[in-house]
Amino acid sequence: MPALTTDLLAEEYQRALQHTNALTDRISTDDFSAHYADPPAWMIGPFRRDPSLTFTAPEWTDPTGIGWTASSVFNPTLVVAPDQRGTVVAVDPDTGREARHALHLVYRASPVKESTSSRIGHAVLTADGWVDDGAPILWPTEANEGLGVEDPKLYRAEGRWWCYYNAIWDTRGSALRDSYPDAGDVGCDIALAVSDDLVHWEKTGVVVPYEVSHLWAKGAVIPRDDRGNAVRIGGEYLMYVSEGCGGKLTVGRSDDMLHWTFTHEDYLDVSALGQHVHEVACAVVDGDRLVLDFFLADHDGAFAAGQALYDVDAPFTQLDVHAGGSLAWGGLLRWPTPDGPRLFAQGWDAPRGSRELYCYEEVPA
Repeated sequence: MPALTTDLLAEEYQRALQHTNALTDRISTDDFSAHYADPPAWMIGPFRRDPSLTFTAPEWTDPTGIGWTASSVFNPTLVVAPDQRGTVVAVDPDTGREARHALHLVYRASPVKESTSSRIGHAVLTADGWVDDGAPILWPTEANEGLGVEDPKLYRAEGRWWCYYNAIWDTRGSALRDSYPDAGDVGCDIALAVSDDLVHWEKTGVVVPYEVSHLWAKGAVIPRDDRGNAVRIGGEYLMYVSEGCGGKLTVGRSDDMLHWTFTHEDYLDVSALGQHVHEVACAVVDGDRLVLDFFLADHDGAFAAGQALYDVDAPFTQLDVHAGGSLAWGGLLRWPTPDGPRLFAQGWDAPRGSRELYCYEEVPA
């Protein structure tokens, strides 16, 4: 793949500024999450916006030095973590002691909504409102990140924070492209960065090997509990690769969140709702239930959301499916207390150029 250079990043940034997409430009979170028709009791949601939690990203000093800035923030993850700036006193799961906890937001920032050339930022909710780091925590530094880093999915496990994100790169001219003639001009890797404090991150590289991904693996959907912790199922961590690989639904298995093996598993049938799955958004462990929230094309080909039910001990055996979902790409969690309402964040509905991002709270069906 092409070496990462300042000129390459600058060229990609200028191209991203010209991005437009009539479909995604009019996408609204409320279209999917505000109302479900006749939902069964197991479904999660619907959701409504909580204006008190609106976040506005500051202007950043971009480490690449190319004059980069963002007009849109979206596709984030929310987690709860110990933080001296926090407003909630709770038990720290690592120490067993009471400590202040805060709501943390890790988000994608782009020159234009849904464009490439993205960066990943971090903010904390304090008594005085959101406090942002003012610079990206993850930005392009590797050869396979030339077109940006996107869509963080964050999990707490093994005493650390694990951020799986999409690394985007240009496959043209790459020797790898010759090995995978079915690949497109844009490659996508699930990449991983690990942290102890949500501020300093160590990149560990590509998660899904190319012999599995054929240069396209997107979205590491790992079952989470209501506080953002990855949950072992059958003694291991599972990953639903959001778009599958090679046109097949794909699942990863790991004992440590770092090393993964992958197989194809036909775990989701959406024929009752529509044509096909676009992406799995998140996986929620709720007691003995596992709920997948996903993005699909309905019978008319329009964008839609759905949820599917599983027993947590049989995570590939679908028990039920119904229209309606959150499309919470970073997962759902309860805030401010472990029995509070579920919450997620998304920036699709923000006015153009505002850099706003909204939080949505679960309400009774």
